Amino acid sequence: MAMKTTYVVQSFEVKRKRLVPGTKEVVGTESGALKKAQAVAGRLPGAAALRIVADDETGELESVAILEAFGEVPDDFAETLQGG
Repeated sequence: MAMKTTYVVQSFEVKRKRLVPGTKEVVGTESGALKKAQAVAGRLPGAAALRIVADDETGELESVAILEAFGEVPDDFAETLQGG
């Protein structure tokens, strides 16, 4: 079982007066994800840098962690990640 770590930037935008997830972008490194999330939050309401660890063969998630959130993110964002 080979574990693979992926870094993702999740943006957030406002639709119908609600903060909702926007686009996700895979980034090569942790520092790159942090920089990208901060830049995205400069032009959108918010963004979060995530670290996702999953089995490379099955795709089964081992863990999802929020490295840092910038700007506005939904209050229940961390809970939704843990819930699947």
